[in-house]
Amino acid sequence: MSVKQRSKTLSRSNNELANTLIQLDILNDKDKLDESFVPFRKKIALDGYPQGIEPVYPDIFQLNIGKLCNQTCAHCHVDAGPDKKVENMDRRTLEKCLTIIKKYKLPIVDITGGAPEMNPHFRWFVEECTAAGAKVLNRCNLTIIEAHNKYSDLPQFFAKNNVEVVSSLPYFTASRTDGQRGDGVFDASISALKKLNAVGYGVEGSGLTLNLVFNPSGAFLPGDQMELETEFKNQLNRRYGIVFNNLFAITNLPISRFLDYLLESDNYTQYMTDLIDAYNPSTIGGLMCRNTISVSWDGHVYDCDFNQMLDLKVSTPSNHLDNFDMEEFINRKIVLDQHCYGCTAGSGSSCGGEVA
Repeated sequence: MSVKQRSKTLSRSNNELANTLIQLDILNDKDKLDESFVPFRKKIALDGYPQGIEPVYPDIFQLNIGKLCNQTCAHCHVDAGPDKKVENMDRRTLEKCLTIIKKYKLPIVDITGGAPEMNPHFRWFVEECTAAGAKVLNRCNLTIIEAHNKYSDLPQFFAKNNVEVVSSLPYFTASRTDGQRGDGVFDASISALKKLNAVGYGVEGSGLTLNLVFNPSGAFLPGDQMELETEFKNQLNRRYGIVFNNLFAITNLPISRFLDYLLESDNYTQYMTDLIDAYNPSTIGGLMCRNTISVSWDGHVYDCDFNQMLDLKVSTPSNHLDNFDMEEFINRKIVLDQHCYGCTAGSGSSCGGEVA
């Protein structure tokens, strides 16, 4: 099924925002800090967190297995796309991931990308994690199942390994979905969802979990997660006979291609203002940076997926898989910056949706 690309990656279009230092400069514009935008560290200090956000022992090992993707979505915070052929995790790095997962008996392995399935070692890694007793979550863009015959059996592979599938679907209509992710994405996604349902995903009593991810298609915050889930379930079932388990509402963070969109559309200042105004201190306890080990395709360690995309490595001497030290990791200070407002706005936002 053909999918027409929505945009180019920042690096391919020679956009200056491909440089994470420039992104951080924009987020920390001295003309706006303290006057228009309260620094995030100052905000949480006033709310009872003068020492920052404390980590807990991790139960999620999340790895970006590569930025190669069959799509180039307009709001992608990873800046993934078909041209990202270098930024892919090799077998040796995946073996290091496995060593840590087994050594510390980490219960959840969360695989993201890009399209994770395009990594040549993806299936081997899933099988090894499953054999080690870990629960595997895979963040699937759905269209990969329709992209090529080599991926058409993914629903069966997922089911065989009891992989929890987390799938992006911006909306239950073609216009809004294709506007964000590319022409033809909606139809391909619906076809893929039907195939996942056919092997039991999302079907009551099957034990195969299918979760959908909603993120806004413009410069606004997501609505109530439960209300969105109810609407998505009703509409997808009524229109296409599709069922799923849960919907995660995720806030778009002002980084990478979404930052580019905000600047291009002259929405950056208002969007940051909205995030800051919606700041909710009750979200802090549930933030994913507290209980997650986030690993990039080249083996560096981060507090979360968003810090990873800004190249803000963990604040420990051992910030790579080669010298990973769990004691250092659980006693570290979590690296914070202005984008953290995205995870603490409203009911909060994480890779699993709302946190408060």
